[in-house]
Amino acid sequence: MTARGVPIGNLTSQLFANIYLNELDQFVKHILKIKYYVRYTDDFVIVSQYKEYLLEILEKIRSFLKRELKLELHPSKISIRKFRQGIDFLGYVVFPHHRLLRTKTRRRIFRKMKNRIKDYHKGLVTKEALDQSLSSYMGVLSHANAFKLSESLKNSLGLEVGPRKDPSIIPSQDETKCEGSRIQKVTSVREL
Repeated sequence: MTARGVPIGNLTSQLFANIYLNELDQFVKHILKIKYYVRYTDDFVIVSQYKEYLLEILEKIRSFLKRELKLELHPSKISIRKFRQGIDFLGYVVFPHHRLLRTKTRRRIFRKMKNRIKDYHKGLVTKEALDQSLSSYMGVLSHANAFKLSESLKNSLGLEVGPRKDPSIIPSQDETKCEGSRIQKVTSVREL
């Protein structure tokens, strides 16, 4: 048996997924004519008011992927839910007027930061590396309505937390508008 695929998390994996799945994008936009579709690497979201429609296009997408790209949708990673429940996408849960960090993502950030602090105290990482880790996580939090989480993360380092001064941690205004359960405009969850 030979190994298949590219290592998960590898930059080439992301690039390859974006190029290879361009065929899916073309199918979804030009053949199925789906208006509310967004994809990043192998994660995609389709929004509609009608569950029956979503079930119908799910089968068409599943068939296309199998026939044309020799791929399958992961059965446990497909969900059809009401927009008001939030859309789980790229580590965030996107609601009509705000974004939250996914619970699993939040736990991972705090666990990794705790380990980074331990490594710093053991002399395994420098203060500069610790600051870079904190900045990276603060960047992730800046894309969500996560002011209290940002403060909590800084407190875990023993940093003095005062009034909000850094504009990068002010929750951004989401321009997403909702009509029923359908998105009118999708803003990127990676937008600054």
